[in-house]
Amino acid sequence: MVSIAAMGDAEGAAYERAGVDLRAAERTTDLIRRAVESTYTPGVLRGLGAFGGLFELPAGLDRPVLVASTDGVGTKTMLANRYRHETGVLEGIGRDLVNHCVNDVLVQGAVPLFFLDYVASAHLEPEVTAALVTGVAAACTGAGMALLGGETAEMPGVYAPGEFDLAGTIVAVVERDRVVDGSSVRPGDLLLALPSGGLQTNGFSLARRALEGRLDDTVPGVGTVWRALLAEHRSFLPAVRPLLERGLVKAMAHITGGGLPGNLPRTLPAGLGAELRRGAWDEPAVFTLIREAGGVSEAEMFEVFNMGIGYVVTVDPGSLTEALRVSPELVEVGRVVEGAGVRVV
Repeated sequence: MVSIAAMGDAEGAAYERAGVDLRAAERTTDLIRRAVESTYTPGVLRGLGAFGGLFELPAGLDRPVLVASTDGVGTKTMLANRYRHETGVLEGIGRDLVNHCVNDVLVQGAVPLFFLDYVASAHLEPEVTAALVTGVAAACTGAGMALLGGETAEMPGVYAPGEFDLAGTIVAVVERDRVVDGSSVRPGDLLLALPSGGLQTNGFSLARRALEGRLDDTVPGVGTVWRALLAEHRSFLPAVRPLLERGLVKAMAHITGGGLPGNLPRTLPAGLGAELRRGAWDEPAVFTLIREAGGVSEAEMFEVFNMGIGYVVTVDPGSLTEALRVSPELVEVGRVVEGAGVRVV
């Protein structure tokens, strides 16, 4: 008989020689426990430590529809890892992940319920993982949802030494008759934008290649290049929620990978497209820097990056005044037209 509780250093050395440190996993759990449990909402029945998190749906819903999405932060992790010792960088990546996922389910009009995160690396570094999860937890709290569970995976041979990956799954809810699906969109409806402030979490492979060697430069209008690239992927929930509460929204689009041409048409009925007015919104200077340093064409810039538009809301022209009143950050940038695709004029 083997007494597992009495297992010592000698018995645990084989797994450590294979590249996995069980003690690091235990320390990581200890470091993140307080941050995770601080996010718990009344719906949480079982969370950290359970094999599966348990969550009770809010009372009073007539026909609840669950909306789920899984995403990551791409190679933005590589840039964050390079500057991991700068204050708040790793926590910022955690917030990026949650906010990205919140925006994705927000497109359907859904309110976040809970989140699950996944942190993987070749060798677990408890302080790094704790910083990432602390950022995840802070963004979950900001969105009013629980960090219900997650996974910290140590996978030597799969990930490059020193690098990490971060991904997550969100579950949200919306009443069946309040799902935003774009079916009522008509030609002439207006497109209102919320500014991204930067790259959000897409296009970093191209951005890093274009700006390698200049990351520590300070550029007029941009600031320190690496800081501009790591600008937070913001949550659009606070700006959009008042619009949803008043029933002003016909369709919405989160501008992620694929840019405006790849995301805006996903929200429109067949046979309809979008016309955007160049100059109607502010384009962060970091995009000009990428375009010039990388020799990237204007068309490819729009296909890869959000170009300053982080989120698009489609409204009836008659709702414009009210929409701008309840969400003043919105900017009118274009309209829905007959045809297909996105045209920038």
